[in-house]
Amino acid sequence: MVTFLLCVITALLLMNGLQFRARRMRSWQLSYVRQKLQRIITEDTAEQILLATDDRELQSLLITLNRLLDHNRKTKGHYASLELSIKRLLANMSHDLKTPLTVILGLTETIVYDQHVDDSSRKRLLGKVHDKAQEMVSLINEFFDLAKLEAGDKELPLSTIQVNEIGAANMLFFYESITSQGLEVTIELPETPVYMLGHADALNRILQNLIANAIQYGSDGQVVGLAVRVEHDYVDIEVWDRGKGIDEWHQAHIFERLYTLEDSRNRRFQGSGLGLAITKTLVEKLNGTLTLHSVPHEKTSFTARFKTISH
Repeated sequence: MVTFLLCVITALLLMNGLQFRARRMRSWQLSYVRQKLQRIITEDTAEQILLATDDRELQSLLITLNRLLDHNRKTKGHYASLELSIKRLLANMSHDLKTPLTVILGLTETIVYDQHVDDSSRKRLLGKVHDKAQEMVSLINEFFDLAKLEAGDKELPLSTIQVNEIGAANMLFFYESITSQGLEVTIELPETPVYMLGHADALNRILQNLIANAIQYGSDGQVVGLAVRVEHDYVDIEVWDRGKGIDEWHQAHIFERLYTLEDSRNRRFQGSGLGLAITKTLVEKLNGTLTLHSVPHEKTSFTARFKTISH
């Protein structure tokens, strides 16, 4: 009986010692986690909390904390990138607005103070003032259009529209502008009508933005094209040129919000950075996707893909 009691007491003491040791170990581990987390926050490092432990609850806590730290780093990176983009946008807009304003001031000074300006010259100068003012209004409108689209304040009610018709109409709209520069126009449309659930004004603006860019920045390729192709349940609307293209690094960033190229050797889409942002947002509002493929002097194309519907 005495031997049995001694064994029980020994087991209890051993168990108590193990529990005390486990509590001390957990206390130390929690203290380490707290100190490590405090240092990561204070020093703003990209570290994770690494700790070897068999405690499953502590393992779960470490996984959650590391996910939270990773999310925090990504959020800070996103806001830093957004802040840089906004600064770049404001700088670009300031430059783009300053140029026409300077021209307007010069023209109005001539009209007001130059006594040798006759009525014919005054009319011509006022026409230039009007054009520059329109240029400024267009830039400001683009900025607010993007803001409204991203805030969800601009509704785009969807209805059945015919893709062939809209594609052809937009190429016809730019036909004179393209051919007057000695460029070739090529258009490829399906023989049968293709329909999608969309918004005619939005699709018109998408194509106008893409075609205008192809004319302005791909003219050295001597051809501007539009192709409408059906693949399974989708329709691809491609606007392309054979100009100098967009290098691979910029291709990965060209659709970022407010992104503009800074490489002076490649000034494609240089400016406020709003045109492609608006285009991409409009495509997504129509439940589509917009992609870019560019091989310099071979083919640079923007392709908007939408789901077709039967009619």
